[in-house]
Amino acid sequence: MKSQSKEASFYQRLHKQLSESSDWPTNYLFKFIIPADEARKTALLSIFSKIEAKISSKKSSGNKYESVTVESVFETPDAIIDIYKKASQIEGIIQL
Repeated sequence: MKSQSKEASFYQRLHKQLSESSDWPTNYLFKFIIPADEARKTALLSIFSKIEAKISSKKSSGNKYESVTVESVFETPDAIIDIYKKASQIEGIIQL
């Protein structure tokens, strides 16, 4: 239960920060690190399938991890938070 309240608190703070720091709609840059696994990469990219976005990726020097950068224009802070929530369901993902 504490974990859910911490998560809710985090997203509330993020919403406030996004609302105060940007004029909407705004350009936003997501950065993720995932284990180098095509299934996980596919799951992550599917979150952005209905969004016009610039996506780039790069494997780590040991090919164990892959960084994925996604840049797009979003209408509201809620749209950004929704993506973070969906991405958090992917096992092993690091959201920067």
